[in-house]
Amino acid sequence: MPQRQRQLIGAIGAHESWARTPDRAARTAPGRRAFLERFEREVDPDGTLPPAERAKRAESARKAYFARLALKSAQSRRKAVA
Repeated sequence: MPQRQRQLIGAIGAHESWARTPDRAARTAPGRRAFLERFEREVDPDGTLPPAERAKRAESARKAYFARLALKSAQSRRKAVA
């Protein structure tokens, strides 16, 4: 089966699955939770910080992550134009 046909079949299945999902936020909650917990583990791998301090540091780590993504995206767009 050609790759493009497999991609279309996969896309159809994904759209049908999301069409039957009554609560999209609940379906994606475990992934979002794991993504945010990653930053907490990054800033406090031993779990020794107080929860409030860990949360503040994790928020800064998350903001740095997205700022890095934005920088890479801007650099990529600039390179594509040149």
